Amino acid sequence: MEKTWRWFGKKDKITLSMLRQIGVEGIVTALHDIPNGEIWPYEAVAEMRDYVVAAGLRWSVVESLPVSESIKYGGLDRDRLIENYIVSLANLGKAGIKTVCYNFMPVLDWARTDLEHPNADGTSSLYFDRADFAYFDCCILKREGAETDYGADIMEQVERKKAVMTPEDDHKLVENIIIKTQGFVNGNIKEDDEKPVEIFRELLGLYKGIDRDALRENMRYFLSAVMPVCEQYGVDMCVHPDDPPLQILGLPRIVTCDEDITWFLNAVDNPHNGLTFCAGSLSAGAHNNVPELARKYASRTKFVHLRSTDVLPGGNFKEASHLAGRAGIIDLVRTFQKENPSLPMRVDHAPLMLGDEKMGYNAGYSFHGRMLALGQMEGVMAVVNREIAEGKI
Repeated sequence: MEKTWRWFGKKDKITLSMLRQIGVEGIVTALHDIPNGEIWPYEAVAEMRDYVVAAGLRWSVVESLPVSESIKYGGLDRDRLIENYIVSLANLGKAGIKTVCYNFMPVLDWARTDLEHPNADGTSSLYFDRADFAYFDCCILKREGAETDYGADIMEQVERKKAVMTPEDDHKLVENIIIKTQGFVNGNIKEDDEKPVEIFRELLGLYKGIDRDALRENMRYFLSAVMPVCEQYGVDMCVHPDDPPLQILGLPRIVTCDEDITWFLNAVDNPHNGLTFCAGSLSAGAHNNVPELARKYASRTKFVHLRSTDVLPGGNFKEASHLAGRAGIIDLVRTFQKENPSLPMRVDHAPLMLGDEKMGYNAGYSFHGRMLALGQMEGVMAVVNREIAEGKI
């Protein structure tokens, strides 16, 4: 697999020169300064491509060309926004950028409640606490009917939290759930928004009446519309699984499991309609057998995120070491190296370590933590490649 790295553009504190020195081959990036829904001009795409190439690397994957909320919920302007998306895809294809990672998650791109959960070794990791999330949902967001989405045990914990949570604690949860994990990925909420909770409520309201079937139909409509330009320019679209792969905030989630993946691949059965195999997102769902999913969908996988999680009691989960957790990453590498060896791969959501926490990196995207993970994965790939050469797998 090609060793790639998610890089957030010229303002990223991690430079392309640094990445070249640690063995990165391809860059995963986007035109982050262009607002959601607007066309990516060919000139801007080519300038970014050439900037990356000048550093001795290649722009391997777009992550992401965001799908506007109106496309997801089927707003009145979705056809105009889809046409803009088609033009952007054409410009990427003309520039030789052939892999586009996107998601179809309503409102919330990914969710964690703690961005610096302490580990025994002195590092820290991303963490999802279901009771904290329920407290945010019921007591801060105050979503109508939220209490019915949680079991009695979780609601008992919420009641206990009410007695001890301070305004500062509430603010920290808001930051972790809807600001720090969202804004840097062309999100709906930005760091300088004055009333993020109110904005978030309005966004949730856009999905009133949109159930699982409706969201699926809107995804099918979108993919059907963009496949012709993908065929024309050889561009692969690869959807990222929902993170976490669970129903949250009363929103439908439609890329969570084996049945969901089968559905969207069959709904628009085109070789350019593919999957971003995010081992971390999939492993956060106890219902998913991640190595089995890799074997089943290797031929339709266009991009791989290697990370792992530990699923804990009560629906909690934490980011695990890339060599541990329930994703079974070594087995995944064996599958993809044998079945689809040219895939771009990036490590993801690594721990904060060795001063990473002081650098202001985007949540989940530390330098030292990802460098360690990349070294681990490079070693795994070397062993697997030897196994393949010796006919052992």
